[in-house]
Amino acid sequence: MYINLAVILRFTFFPMSKVDGRIQPLVFDIATAFPFRVNLLPLMNLFDYDSKRDLLLNVIGNAAMFVPRGIVLSIVYKRLNTFWEVLLAGVGISFCIEIIQLPFSVRATDIDDLILNTIGVIVGYGIYTLIKCTRRTKL
Repeated sequence: MYINLAVILRFTFFPMSKVDGRIQPLVFDIATAFPFRVNLLPLMNLFDYDSKRDLLLNVIGNAAMFVPRGIVLSIVYKRLNTFWEVLLAGVGISFCIEIIQLPFSVRATDIDDLILNTIGVIVGYGIYTLIKCTRRTKL
């Protein structure tokens, strides 16, 4: 669980840009923080990438980061034992991350990220459910 959280935080707050071979952290600069960069229109910026590779990296990366979250939520938190509870928890975690990104001018709070992260949670919960059902039938 903590490894997945570390991966999410790494890609959220330490973008892929490098300077002199080192990954650069986000820098908070009050002069560039406002106005916030927010996209509330689904699919508006999803295809604004220079290459298909960048597009796939964004789509698959955002979903894949949250697949473990969908698996682990039901295992670690026994109260989260239905699809809707895990989905709501996953959306809540993703929403918090998007809100935390608001003051960083090099990041954007984007509804597409929320949607892709939620898809990852759903896939993860599906994997968890399949494993759970498979283990039940073998007993």
